[in-house]
Amino acid sequence: MNWLILFLAGLFEIGWAIGLKYTEGFTRPWPTIGTVLAMVVSVAMLGLAMKSLPVGTAYAVWVGVGAVGTAILGIWLFGESASIGRLVSLGLIVAGIVGLKLATPA
Repeated sequence: MNWLILFLAGLFEIGWAIGLKYTEGFTRPWPTIGTVLAMVVSVAMLGLAMKSLPVGTAYAVWVGVGAVGTAILGIWLFGESASIGRLVSLGLIVAGIVGLKLATPA
């Protein structure tokens, strides 16, 4: 269950990272409110997951899910580069996340 909570925390991290783009420097109220709420939910869920998962593993997975998801949405929503090097690098992050999951007893 804690792995699911951690994954959901990562999804909220993606939400706030993408949300930052839409706040336009925190000058737009509704995107700013949504972004701050996503931040709070993401960190709260990370904290819950850390009750039984090792801190290093939980944090690395949370950041990895957020980084990969944000990069993919950056490609899709904002036309950012989808070069082979970038995609391979994202694949390596995913491999690291899977490796951490498989290597963590919990």
